[in-house]
Amino acid sequence: MHIFKDAFDATTTVYAEAATCTDCFIHSRAAYYPSSDENGTDTGRCGYGSFGATLNGGDVSAVSDLYRDGVGCGACYQVRCTNTSAASLLALGVVDIEYRRVSCTYPNKNITIKIDENSDYPYYLGFVIWYQQGRRDITAVQLCEVKSHACKLLDRSNGAVWTTNSPPSGPLSLRMLFSDEDGDERWVVPVNNIPNDWKAGQTHDTGVQVSS
Repeated sequence: MHIFKDAFDATTTVYAEAATCTDCFIHSRAAYYPSSDENGTDTGRCGYGSFGATLNGGDVSAVSDLYRDGVGCGACYQVRCTNTSAASLLALGVVDIEYRRVSCTYPNKNITIKIDENSDYPYYLGFVIWYQQGRRDITAVQLCEVKSHACKLLDRSNGAVWTTNSPPSGPLSLRMLFSDEDGDERWVVPVNNIPNDWKAGQTHDTGVQVSS
């Protein structure tokens, strides 16, 4: 989850409550950590690794209720402090906040996949999805053989990481299912394929972006 600051500048852990409407602010509390290098994690549960620190100035939050078994990875939120009389967030330690989900924006960036370092061609393929714009969730991913059009549903191993122990062969086409808060779903097929000689650590620009 990515935090868009409104009234404070700190790395936070947000204790969330259930949302009641799409655009309403939800009241919660946040704990302040003066150094995320000392109190944070290098990997994160979403599987972004060091890439997460490059998003929104590194204001990335660990929020159990918004994680949703990994579906919430990549979502963006506007967070603002409601302790208007507070002179210093550092002095408080824990502050009252309110938050709401907003669209993610990555100008001049398409959805990109980063092949996991543990991938082993051609036996095991895992990848994480970067630069997901808008406010829809990716709820399913399929990998298809370009020639035969045979598709395989991938497993969400953790967070934004999708895996298969027996990837299809040849050039591969990706299909992603985007879902919104109202239950509307649509499949998106990227313009660019994954090459047949994919390798661990590679990144591939899908050539598409979903902003709404």
